[in-house]
Amino acid sequence: MIKKTASQTIIIYVLSFLLFTGCKDKAKNYADNDPVFKNIDATVKPGDDFFKYANGAWLKKNPIPPAYASWGIGNVVEEELRNRMKKINEDALKANAPKGSNTQKIGDFYYSGIDTVNIEKQGLSPLKDELDKIDLVTDIKGLVDEFAHLKTIGVETPIGAYAGQDSKNSSKIVLQLDQAGIGLPDRDYYFNTDAHSIAVRNDYQQKHLPTIFKLAGLLPDAAIAATKKVYDLEKFLADSSRKLENLRDPYHNYNKMPLTGLNKLVPEVDWKSAFEQMDYKNVDTVIIGQPEYYRAFSKALKTYSIDDWKNYLRKNLISAFGSYLSKPFDQELFRFYGKVLNGSKEQLPRWKRVLDTENGLMGEVLGQIFVKEYFPEKTKERYVNLVETMRATFKEHIEKLDWMSPQTKEKAYFKLRKVMPKVGYPDKWKDFSTLEINRGPYALNVMRANNWWHKYSAAKLGKPVDRTEWGITPQTYNAYYNPSNNEIVLPAGIFTIPGAKDEDIDDAVIYGYAAASTIGHEMTHGFDDEGRQFDAKGNLKAWWLPQDSVKFTQRAQMLINQFNGYSIYGLHVNGKATQGENIADLGGIVIGLDAFKKTDQYKEGKTLNGLTPLQRYFLGYALGWLGQDRQESLSSQILTNPHAPGFMRVNGPFTDVPEFYEAFHIKKGDKMWIDPDKRVKIW
Repeated sequence: MIKKTASQTIIIYVLSFLLFTGCKDKAKNYADNDPVFKNIDATVKPGDDFFKYANGAWLKKNPIPPAYASWGIGNVVEEELRNRMKKINEDALKANAPKGSNTQKIGDFYYSGIDTVNIEKQGLSPLKDELDKIDLVTDIKGLVDEFAHLKTIGVETPIGAYAGQDSKNSSKIVLQLDQAGIGLPDRDYYFNTDAHSIAVRNDYQQKHLPTIFKLAGLLPDAAIAATKKVYDLEKFLADSSRKLENLRDPYHNYNKMPLTGLNKLVPEVDWKSAFEQMDYKNVDTVIIGQPEYYRAFSKALKTYSIDDWKNYLRKNLISAFGSYLSKPFDQELFRFYGKVLNGSKEQLPRWKRVLDTENGLMGEVLGQIFVKEYFPEKTKERYVNLVETMRATFKEHIEKLDWMSPQTKEKAYFKLRKVMPKVGYPDKWKDFSTLEINRGPYALNVMRANNWWHKYSAAKLGKPVDRTEWGITPQTYNAYYNPSNNEIVLPAGIFTIPGAKDEDIDDAVIYGYAAASTIGHEMTHGFDDEGRQFDAKGNLKAWWLPQDSVKFTQRAQMLINQFNGYSIYGLHVNGKATQGENIADLGGIVIGLDAFKKTDQYKEGKTLNGLTPLQRYFLGYALGWLGQDRQESLSSQILTNPHAPGFMRVNGPFTDVPEFYEAFHIKKGDKMWIDPDKRVKIW
């Protein structure tokens, strides 16, 4: 899934009366604790904009804080999590723990990050050794050697190498190469003509890059010259990089070849040597995602001078670690990536930034402590059972499909049965014993942690796939589906509703917020435009009858067209690029709804705070997307992200669900009305 951040239209008549009279029959205190009732803005008609109706009261009371590009339920959950993590870190800081212990690493990492006195004294010096290595490059061989080295410490290079599961043989980890190497978030920033893209790339060329080069030690004229060459180099690579929507086709982005084939594609590089320097041993086969990008990379090695490439690497090194250096570096990176790209007005407090970095690098160390305190077994059991309820209901949906053949249905049942759920936290934790953390320079702690992760990943080559591994920490407000493992991964953090105890939340809200928005969403990813092309074992393999694929594609195209029609700030949503998430949203909603219909709460039909169970279900789903974004952040999301904005992920799929119309008395002529024959129905 990946919780990201949408708007369309309804009417109210009877609902307003029920809402403000029915609540009188309930305990008065519940209105203040009800996670959905308290957010309703009754001045908005549900049929005009359901997202604003469901969440408007909260949005009015909670403007985006200056340090944030967006603000919503995920941020509130993260604030709760940060406060818990802060206590863990402060305790570790005072613990005088044995060297090498998790507590020592947590405490020392936190110390190095908040030790601003030494960080300011150090300036650029923590990167001196790495800058010296770049200075020594004199030819293409040395340049490629430096690409290889920098890759191991977490610096962007034109070589997008990583160890990952073979899409056509999911039991095997192979070396993969994807497009990489650009400094802006997506290739379209170099070419689009919308106001946001123009503003971003103008700042990048006129302010950001010159500032970085001056901070790297170049004189003003040299910084301007370096900016022009490096920008041209990146634009050259971007021109042969695939667009966001074209990265969704798993067959088109799967080009397996022997190492000799890669040597022909990019003859300037000794790939065997480069891979060995990147800790990728005994590589004889690679999977190239985008061969045209690597042809362009080959040409760029001959087109741009060694000095141009060295400036490119200096910029990338500082971009990778500048946030962990003194103020001039940190503030410029925030100014561009925080303010210009996403609209943030000020930085987060340092302790929060340090915790976020630590969580990204050593999250499982913190997670082991987190789950003991904040995710009891009873809560885990609720969601484990909810997964199985959703699985059974999904099977019922497949059984009732009128467009899928019996042969494909049987294989779909099998794939669904084999979906592996991971709920709450892993049974086996990663071992960080070889990671060295001390109270020295903050940037070097981050560099060593990056290198630890690189080696951890590289060591998987040639070994059996560990299907028990988690790719996310328990305290994360997010979730995902991995097609190569046919698994849904649902961390403890994603089930959190701020200010509410899990046992106090009614099923209607839980089924909307968790079963539909998260569990059903991730499960449906196994059957979206991309996930459906992988079989039950996680292999890229055609298992549908051709006529079923045609019928699916026709229905998916309706959803693509629907989302292509949504726009904000002059930017249209990319319906093709977002179709996987939109299919998963719609699937999660309809499957979660039918699962909810089996509960006692739905069958009894009693109102709670004047809301019917059906209304509370839809409000519970909308709660999962509660939030708002700055214009810059929303514009960046539309250009770079496979998720539509959050308010569209509520209003968009709801217009395709008949029970939504029933629940809120939506009639033809209301803004969110779609004629029944135009409504999308896939799963």
